[in-house]
Amino acid sequence: MSVNGSIETVNANSECFDIEKVAELFASSLLGEDDVLLDAYLAAYEEIMKFFQLMGSIFGFVSSDVREKIDILYELRKTDTEEQKYFETFNAMLVYERDANLLSSKGYVSGSRTLLRLHRGLEFFYEFLKRLQDLQNEEKTSGVCRAAYDDTLGKHHAFLIRKGARLAMYAMPSRGDLLTRVCQDVPSAIALLPEMLGNTRKVYDRTEQLYTLHDLHNLP
Repeated sequence: MSVNGSIETVNANSECFDIEKVAELFASSLLGEDDVLLDAYLAAYEEIMKFFQLMGSIFGFVSSDVREKIDILYELRKTDTEEQKYFETFNAMLVYERDANLLSSKGYVSGSRTLLRLHRGLEFFYEFLKRLQDLQNEEKTSGVCRAAYDDTLGKHHAFLIRKGARLAMYAMPSRGDLLTRVCQDVPSAIALLPEMLGNTRKVYDRTEQLYTLHDLHNLP
């Protein structure tokens, strides 16, 4: 991860971050009153990955880890059959891995543990954009980014990662420049941000409740 204080130039062909798509995918991921569909959740996270990648090395402390976790869950989802869909929803996955004693099985890459890491990353994403919307266009985003990180992901990172992440954040642009960098239509993105944040929060809260229900918040 580069922490040299400069924002990397993004390839002109990079896709923009689509706030409306995230809002729609997270809404469609909600199943019944208390579950979440993994496929729609991962599709929404793919869009969030664009946000991290468009910021270059500034979010290097999270983007590479997120990519790895998404791919792990894709592979587990591929193991489902029409008869046995252990990884179709969050609740199904948590119950299956717990009851099959897979959470402590050596050599097994746990979907429950992997999802927990994405869940923590989603909290950071939500808190950062929630605080971002209250800034003026000319205000720097580094302060709200550091605060969001310290309140969320920073609690789970080792000292050196925290130090590198905070140093990288000094290169954060103003709110106006950030939105121009990641969104194709900034006025539309600003208008859609509250809906996206609302849907993101619903998914986050539902996931939090499931991990609480199954007592899995402290997976190592």
